[in-house]
Amino acid sequence: MSIIKGMSFGFWNAILLYNIKHKQFLPFQLQKLKMPKIKKTKVNSKYVPYAAGFRPPNKDKQLKAIGFDGGVPLEYHESKNDNYEFFKPVPKPTTIDDWLAQYNEEGQTYKQFLQECPWISSRKRKSVKQRFVPEGTNILEKYPDGKIYIVHVGEFDGHHYFYFDELAKFAEIYLGVPVSTLPGVDLDVKSNDRKALWVEHPSEASQLKSNTKRGSSRTKQHTLESRFKGTQYQLGVKDLLKMLHLKIPDDALCLIGLTMSDLFCDDTDLFVAGMAAGNHRVAIFSFYRYNPSLSFSPADWFDVTMDKKQTQENIRKIMFQRSCKLLVHEINHLLGIDHCIFYDCCMNGSGHLSEDFRQPMHLCPVDLHKLQKLVGFDILIRYNKLLKFYEKHDMEEEREWVSKRIKMIGQISKS
Repeated sequence: MSIIKGMSFGFWNAILLYNIKHKQFLPFQLQKLKMPKIKKTKVNSKYVPYAAGFRPPNKDKQLKAIGFDGGVPLEYHESKNDNYEFFKPVPKPTTIDDWLAQYNEEGQTYKQFLQECPWISSRKRKSVKQRFVPEGTNILEKYPDGKIYIVHVGEFDGHHYFYFDELAKFAEIYLGVPVSTLPGVDLDVKSNDRKALWVEHPSEASQLKSNTKRGSSRTKQHTLESRFKGTQYQLGVKDLLKMLHLKIPDDALCLIGLTMSDLFCDDTDLFVAGMAAGNHRVAIFSFYRYNPSLSFSPADWFDVTMDKKQTQENIRKIMFQRSCKLLVHEINHLLGIDHCIFYDCCMNGSGHLSEDFRQPMHLCPVDLHKLQKLVGFDILIRYNKLLKFYEKHDMEEEREWVSKRIKMIGQISKS
């Protein structure tokens, strides 16, 4: 079930916020997603209808959405390779909790993206302080000093099954935009005192925005909204976004906070996957519920059990794949790419975690065209870089897809 509310108070007044994995940006409202938990939903073997008003696009609408007036270039071509289907239709709902069984999404064509995306506008974004070149044709030319920053909030190391820097490497290859990491934020979670603290060390003073006061030489602690039940805890997203807003560098296109802590927004939430403050270009996302060894109660946020039979290697592999996909999905949203209804795609929405996990890593021709226009990369070079990354991390499904895609493009170009 999704919850959307309008709120106006302090820092949140006149902020643009984003509802993770469902709705798009709405000004002056606080939006959040209470993402349904993984559960055994009864499947109607006969028929699960789309949300009222939704109609899946036909072939003509798919081709029109890709955005080429003439023939489709080979990099975006749908041709099959040995009966291997690269771009499948967007899946039909199989349960009433599925994304398209709940939401009548309009989708975003390539031409709509050109009209709506603020990063390729001839006007500089008001919240961005860095140098702007209006004559540039893509985001790298318009904001030549721009970077995407990610920062871990709390522990994020080998103990949590994979390394943070590898996420940054993947995002840079996938998006084609420079991605840098900031030194991580320390959290001090005190279960006995039922308190969670954001710890700001003296060395972090230089990372704060240039319009803040001179940094102190002592360590500061900021109390975060939180809730506890025994050793289980959740952090409030609003306080985390406030603190991230103070850390965003002047050359940042956006700053993404990633955490292994569970999150919530309101007391009635089971959990939230994350939240973004779009006008302030900051976001926080949690990977906590991406751990395949954990099972969650459908009723109580604190009721969590662990499958101790899962090997650490299996946990690492699954978690890393899921986290890579979530990261690029959400950054694409911050870059102006909406949900996809045209194909089975990384930019599909999801109504629950099981649906999220099922979706592919690759972009369909529509969203690949958007990202290529935004960044200006060579598609074949990008695919080859992704292939090396997937091979390094034993991401077999993704490796097979991109390998076959490279082969197919080569065959068409030679014919």
